[in-house]
Amino acid sequence: MIDVLIADDEAPARAELAHLLRGDARIGEILTAASGSEAVAVLSTRAVAVAFLDIHMPGLDGLALAAALQGLASPPVVVFVTADDARAVDAFDVRAADYLLKPVRIERVRRAVDRAVELVRDAAGTATEPGTAETGDEVLPVTVGSAVRFVRRSEVRWVHAQGDYSRLHVDDGPGHLVRVPISELEERWAPHGFVRVHRSYLAAVAAVVEARLTGADPAIVVGGAGADAQGGDSRGVLPVVLPVSRRMLPGVREALVPTPGRGR
Repeated sequence: MIDVLIADDEAPARAELAHLLRGDARIGEILTAASGSEAVAVLSTRAVAVAFLDIHMPGLDGLALAAALQGLASPPVVVFVTADDARAVDAFDVRAADYLLKPVRIERVRRAVDRAVELVRDAAGTATEPGTAETGDEVLPVTVGSAVRFVRRSEVRWVHAQGDYSRLHVDDGPGHLVRVPISELEERWAPHGFVRVHRSYLAAVAAVVEARLTGADPAIVVGGAGADAQGGDSRGVLPVVLPVSRRMLPGVREALVPTPGRGR
């Protein structure tokens, strides 16, 4: 069974397509999104095998979204479902597997699923884990205005919790918001050199240029990719001071100054 995403700004169209897909025994979970940016948010937390995309959506349209998804290590198979009969050439320029015209018929949906499943199976022998580059570096899609940027885990210096979202701070700009709670990122990224330093902060150990773990206000200083041991940054990125909570202090100390005889 394969999980799929339906992205369409019209709720009746989403519901109708979901109804047709549920009649196919090969379809597993069906995720939905009402816009291209919402689809990016969904795909930042869940991988799917096939994405059924409307072309005309506010903001990030289906064609731009499909093109951006090709930047993923294991992009979903894309099937367009649209009322626009004039964009088929553009659709196949972004490697779409099929192009369905609304109103869709169940026979046509089944043929599209046939084609998509075949492509998924063909790729299964060489595909990497969804959302992971060949180097093992996780990739998260984020929206930047009307475009999509793919942020690699290795680019992230620190993470700031914002409710059920997290803001990923890299070496440029104010950070990128993703719909993933910091607790989930902590669990996923702990084996890859990240340590929770505070209920609101997660930091890349490799980006820590200074640790102040004694006294009344323990903290760490996080620099950019070009940071040196004195806290300077050859790329002009200012270091950031992050508080370390008393509860997290033992784990932070162990991550930064591991006990002799234990691996870092």
